[in-house]
Amino acid sequence: MNDIVRMDQLAALRALRKVVELGSFTAAAEALGLSHTAISRQIAQLEAKLGSQLLNRTTRRFALTEAGKQYYEACKQILDALDAADRAVSDHQARPAGTLRINAPMAFGTLELAEWLPDFLARYPELQVDLVCNDRIVDLIEDGFDVALRLTRELPDSTLIAKRLATSDVLLVASPQYLARHGTPQTPQDLLAHNCMTYTQVLRPQDWTFIDADGVAQTIAVRGTLQANTGIALRTAALRGLGVATTASFIVHEDLKAGRLVKLLPAYALKPRELYALYPHNRHLSPKVRAFVDYAADVYRGRRWD
Repeated sequence: MNDIVRMDQLAALRALRKVVELGSFTAAAEALGLSHTAISRQIAQLEAKLGSQLLNRTTRRFALTEAGKQYYEACKQILDALDAADRAVSDHQARPAGTLRINAPMAFGTLELAEWLPDFLARYPELQVDLVCNDRIVDLIEDGFDVALRLTRELPDSTLIAKRLATSDVLLVASPQYLARHGTPQTPQDLLAHNCMTYTQVLRPQDWTFIDADGVAQTIAVRGTLQANTGIALRTAALRGLGVATTASFIVHEDLKAGRLVKLLPAYALKPRELYALYPHNRHLSPKVRAFVDYAADVYRGRRWD
């Protein structure tokens, strides 16, 4: 009931202001899309609530009473403040602003995301980014993230919105120095004689599944002296000649171009990982999340790490 009263009083304030500004009940009614009778009733109810007459009326004109003048000035300040608040919220909803909390895998956040975030922030100067990089699966809502980037072979069922951004091949690599010492594997079976470094953020790190040109898959149970939960560590160890590693193409594509690493078993493929942007389902998606997801989609549209 109190909410209804407040809304009626707000409507009456707007009616009073229009009557005074336009100098006519009829003009005020037209401006507000109401009838002459409705405007008169609103002001009469307002006067009854206040216990004071606001307008002196004659058949042809009206004038503010002394109390009416004071109330009218206060009324304008209230309505102007409300209109300013409405505009502020509308402006905030119309443009990206505030703090955007992003979660990303350690390697991707360090090597990729940090490369183009400066350009993204330059485009949206009212935004600040809080980037958290780790290789554990976080709960976006519980941990307070606006958006997360995931590189995965399959997404678990969830209520999150998932937008696919890119595909990152998974490659088998080693350094020329390592291969000079231990030889170059020609088939997946040859890997049993090599030091194979494994990435632990997958379900079965030691099981490497290769698919040949005919689509036939074979799984090799590899062994090695190093396992790590970040592809950056495996890349560095491979560059130092420790052994053979499987790693995302975005991590090593520059090393392959420069000859610091060599792609092995080119006749076989490892299942790639898909890059997704994940964000909570919300009927009113915030401009900052929409801007980030759209910008990321533009960055990776047609992009390959070959």
